[in-house]
Amino acid sequence: MGLRSFVALPVDKGGTVVRAQYQHNLDTDTDILLTSVAYGLSGKQTLLFGLPYRLSPGGTDRTGDLSTLYRHIVWQEDSTQGTRRLGLLGGLVIPTKGERETRIQVGAVATFFKGRTEWDLDALWIEGLNDGKNQNSANQARYDIAWQYRLSPAIYPEWGIGHEWHIDLELGGRWSEGNTMVHQATFALQSIHRQWVFEGGIVQDLNGPDEMRFILSTRFHF
Repeated sequence: MGLRSFVALPVDKGGTVVRAQYQHNLDTDTDILLTSVAYGLSGKQTLLFGLPYRLSPGGTDRTGDLSTLYRHIVWQEDSTQGTRRLGLLGGLVIPTKGERETRIQVGAVATFFKGRTEWDLDALWIEGLNDGKNQNSANQARYDIAWQYRLSPAIYPEWGIGHEWHIDLELGGRWSEGNTMVHQATFALQSIHRQWVFEGGIVQDLNGPDEMRFILSTRFHF
């Protein structure tokens, strides 16, 4: 899966994936820790959770809202060369502070993998419930298009899969009600092992705030 999105990763029944991602915004000097968890209910059904926490600057209100998503794979076609699948997403953004409101999120994710190349595409719409008490949580939307290419090994060994290196190029967008969509380009490298992954990359705004971010991430598969 790509560096910016967590919704494309397949998870077996009973399997768990935990990812800790550190993000540093070079322009605002802000540090964020994003913890994500995926749990496989079945081969086609997955629960996804994400919680951001601001490491710096200090102060109050450092914990972000809890993202909860249910993913259901509605179509999948496997072959000896790869796989294609389409999943639907639905869930809630649950506030960790009373001034914010609960929001509904819906979307879709698609993966196309063949040989040494993979495409992951996802889009998500986040709608405020607007219960009349908490009005300051704007509607939001996002999209991510990730292209990954296996640098090594060029050909898998006859038995087992060892260490891999992948390059990851992404185009994404982030929109909040009242603002224009900010498009972002990402370049990343991924070191993939049997049960864990280490990855890092650079994210550059293509319009809007014109900010640059550095991301380091590791995930563990149980």
